[in-house]
Amino acid sequence: MKDSIHPNYREVLFQDMSCDFKFVTRSTIQTREMANFEGKDYPLVKIEVSSESHPFYTGQHKIVDTAGRVDKFRKKFGTVGSKTSVAAG
Repeated sequence: MKDSIHPNYREVLFQDMSCDFKFVTRSTIQTREMANFEGKDYPLVKIEVSSESHPFYTGQHKIVDTAGRVDKFRKKFGTVGSKTSVAAG
């Protein structure tokens, strides 16, 4: 490999700001902040969502019922401007 052409691949601390979850992984991301984690200093990257706070991974994911949206729209507006036929209901 050529010297001085590759980004600096190093351990970086990611901090989920919504639940204060921290984890260390390797990355080439550039950051100005540093933080101490388990007695060692790492470059710090603040993130808004991680697997600890995302609703899908925490089991708080809500399934949205979209089946009635088209019917509700057609009841409200009828066939005005519609290029498709309306199913009789």
